Amino acid sequence: MKGKLVIVMVGLPARGKSTMARKLGRTLEMDGVRVRIFNNGELRRKLDTDFSTSSSEFFSPANVQGKEMRERISQLNIEQAQAFLQEGGEVAVIDASNVTRERRRNIDAAFPALPMLYVECVNADEEALEANLERKAGLKEFRHLSREKALESFVRRIHYYESIYEPLDEEPNRILVDSFDSCILQERISEVLPYYDRIRDIITTRVVRNLYLVRHGETFYNREDRIGGDSDLTDRGQDQANALAEHFATIRIPIIFTSNHKRTLQTATPIAERQQPCSIIALPEFNEINAGVCEHMTYEQVRRQMPEVARERGPNKYRYVYPEGEGYATMEERVHRGLKKVFFLNNYDENIMIVGHRAVNRMILSSFLSRQEAEIPFIYMPQDRYYHIQIDPHKRIFELIPYRSVATAGIGW
Repeated sequence: MKGKLVIVMVGLPARGKSTMARKLGRTLEMDGVRVRIFNNGELRRKLDTDFSTSSSEFFSPANVQGKEMRERISQLNIEQAQAFLQEGGEVAVIDASNVTRERRRNIDAAFPALPMLYVECVNADEEALEANLERKAGLKEFRHLSREKALESFVRRIHYYESIYEPLDEEPNRILVDSFDSCILQERISEVLPYYDRIRDIITTRVVRNLYLVRHGETFYNREDRIGGDSDLTDRGQDQANALAEHFATIRIPIIFTSNHKRTLQTATPIAERQQPCSIIALPEFNEINAGVCEHMTYEQVRRQMPEVARERGPNKYRYVYPEGEGYATMEERVHRGLKKVFFLNNYDENIMIVGHRAVNRMILSSFLSRQEAEIPFIYMPQDRYYHIQIDPHKRIFELIPYRSVATAGIGW
């Protein structure tokens, strides 16, 4: 037995604390550790019968009654964590903002004989933060408000937390984590902590519960063998989208990530309609490769009218860049940035779906597979099947799964 540990999450709302807490908890649990997460927000919402605690004013430092209730909720969770550890639990995760030194000292005092590890989550990526705030505005506790009012309320809540925020500085065991990049920015550990090597590995490792990587349905450009563009789905493509919706009807998909192109949005829409609730988030990072001067041309037109493109692209398809456009290598950074957004916005224990394009999906898949550069442009990416990816510290699964018997559309090079 390696001993007991209390992990205390710290950080402003919407910075990825709960996702990180679940990632730590579930992975340690797979290692055979008895671990439990004690989330103040979940307890608050459970006790709230009239949505009064969803108001931003509940979180105002000037709201005496609100502060008393927040401290009472914190104390209840601490007592539950104490009981769990006394009854044989090994790791308790206190998941809350915990932004003041006073709150953290109270937690310290509650576990005088146990080692404590503070994990502070930050995120400096404004686009990812803005997208996360949009998603937070859709939480059940805001269902009595319009989307705009919910977002306004949540932003004001964050401002209240910012006004009293005291970063980690005096805690003997602390880690500062960039939750967007999944990296450790600073750490100070003053004693030997149980599970610490494993915790560092979990923080910096991408864990994927279930990722469904789908290519959009057939488009008019696919049928005409044209490059790029923003074509609509054909009837066959819409049929493929409906078949996907039927296939995933019993698999919970809370968010579908797409590009800004119509074909991915049209494929995602019927899937989302069979999921309640489900958000579609369009990320420009997942837009298909820009073929520059070759956009909208057929492959045969390129061969006849621009033979130098076909000639130069052939020997190294991955490194080739279309004139006034992109190549696989040059879009790698943006696609990987899109993936970071996906994992930041997705709760650790939720399924993920990405509806993308052939070249972009190849780049996404190559992030999880050990493929040579020269192989990436040839990864099989059909329109009648999808990739299922599952990665945890104990296994890796990559499956190509058919969802209906429809011949693959679109022949490319």
